[in-house]
Amino acid sequence: MNQPSRTLASTDMFRPPINRAMKSLDRAFFRKDVYLAAACVLDSKLIATYRNELHGDILKLERLTPIRPIPAGIPADRNTKCLLLKPDIQIEDRASWSPKLHNLVESQQVLLTPFHLQLDYNYWTYHDIISAILPEQDQNEIPVGFSVVGHVAHLNLRDRYLPYKTLIASVLIDKNPTIRTVINKIDDVGEENEFRTFRYEVLAGPDDMNVEVKEQDCLFNFDYSKVYWNTRLGTEHPRLVSKFKPGEAVCDVMAGVGPFALPAAKKKVWVWANDLNPESHRSLVANANRNKVAPFVRPFCEDGHSFIRSSSSRLLDSKRQITLRPKVSRTARTNENQKPFQQAPSEILKEPNVFSHYILNLPASALTFLPSFIGLYNGHDHLFHPSTGTKLPMIHVYCFSTKSDDNKIEEAKIREEVGRQLGYEFRGVEGAEMEIWDVRDVAPQKRMFCASFRLPAEVAFRDRMPRTVDS
Repeated sequence: MNQPSRTLASTDMFRPPINRAMKSLDRAFFRKDVYLAAACVLDSKLIATYRNELHGDILKLERLTPIRPIPAGIPADRNTKCLLLKPDIQIEDRASWSPKLHNLVESQQVLLTPFHLQLDYNYWTYHDIISAILPEQDQNEIPVGFSVVGHVAHLNLRDRYLPYKTLIASVLIDKNPTIRTVINKIDDVGEENEFRTFRYEVLAGPDDMNVEVKEQDCLFNFDYSKVYWNTRLGTEHPRLVSKFKPGEAVCDVMAGVGPFALPAAKKKVWVWANDLNPESHRSLVANANRNKVAPFVRPFCEDGHSFIRSSSSRLLDSKRQITLRPKVSRTARTNENQKPFQQAPSEILKEPNVFSHYILNLPASALTFLPSFIGLYNGHDHLFHPSTGTKLPMIHVYCFSTKSDDNKIEEAKIREEVGRQLGYEFRGVEGAEMEIWDVRDVAPQKRMFCASFRLPAEVAFRDRMPRTVDS
């Protein structure tokens, strides 16, 4: 009958001390003395064996090894170790011993002894420390969700946690070795400008927003305060890039610093990458050079609406090509014992004259860019199927919508809005299919989606009309 209370008490033993009046972080406050029983293994060679045999008796806590040096005063070899035992095991209460522990003690293979375990601030996690500081009424939604961009942790604190923002940031830095700066967003992304940047305050660490991020085997350097980057798209970027084939041409209309463009270029995909933000454009150029993919990336800093049409027209006249020379290993060049090697011929890769894919990653408004595709290839139908083997391009447009369990309502709304913007009704017939991908949850009632569809011939070859659809 008493077992549940004993188990609860045992768990409480290892929790940090509580101080809900703490206003500035006092690391020295977080200390705790825990008194346990330990099994000293008299033959140091058997420590691993007895650890397995006493598996059910040993203390099991994350970040805490149960193997410890023997306490002072125990007559044993200096290499002798002891095993920390669960709090329920009491030296004076043999009824708390397991049969195996009882046998080992009786046969003098192990010796039970008191053990003084000292825990301090370094042992407990961020969640442990913050739970011991915040008021009890604020325990249900402890701030644990944050984005990490390089060395910067990006918080979006609710109002009720703002009085504790410095405490939260200090503990975050302590418990995450790669984080040097903690910021809190003080407006919505894009609230004050069209570049999707945001105002922020530094809560801890230096105001250094020049970060380095590695994704898809590419290194990205940028000033996080001046460009848009979303760490939570780390799985979406490779998902879409996996659809591009070497030698294809891709138009990235809102490219940012290149999270789609540079990994695609590494696959020998020709990428026309555009962003309206001059700072994003500068970072894109620098990152393309740093990752040695600049020959495959054409960077632009233009309005996305006009870029959709101008890039397609310019690509029609492109005669770019790249000579790919095979790599020869240093061993093959220098090994005198080898026969002269036959170098493989160079490969000439020519840029296509039409795009295979368009990316529109501006979910708040990307759907309003779709009218720019109306009449995109007017007068050029001879370039595509059935006149040639070339298909019309795939469009990948990101957007926000509501949330439901099966997304059926959202899919219908997105399909309808895409059709409205293009002046075309998607019926699911061949050539007009649309895949709507659930990218991620953005808010409790808001989701991000990616609608992918092949540009319908009826839209692509239509006469160009002035844009009249409301944004």
